Amino acid sequence: MESVRFDTKIAVLLRDDLQTWQRLNVTAFLVSGLATAEPEVMGEPYEDADATVYLPMFRQPVLVFEAGKEVVRGAHGKAVARGLRTAVFTSDLFATGNDRDNRAAVRAVGTDDLDLVGIAVYGPRNVVDKTLKGARMHS
Repeated sequence: MESVRFDTKIAVLLRDDLQTWQRLNVTAFLVSGLATAEPEVMGEPYEDADATVYLPMFRQPVLVFEAGKEVVRGAHGKAVARGLRTAVFTSDLFATGNDRDNRAAVRAVGTDDLDLVGIAVYGPRNVVDKTLKGARMHS
């Protein structure tokens, strides 16, 4: 079976001081943004041998990275400057409980002052790699 190599990359960058439950929650929220904004990242629905149909998932791997606060902030700035599709999760969102309040919390803070705990980006593989320079694979 031939290996598939994608020209694009889906990546999540998490701040390295998050608790485990926060890392999982932030990752789930961030990738949901990419799934809705970039239809080409979605694969086909799944079906098991009994013909039970399941929802489609990403067509390619999602790579999860971690880094300190300043690297996350820098990666966010690069992602925005390079025009990458970007999702953000700020520390304020841990205190909200719904989409309306989440959006209001982000809207209340200027770009340079966002207290980012994670970002997700999608774009050409080499651009994403340069954007996340300094981050390490999540362990």
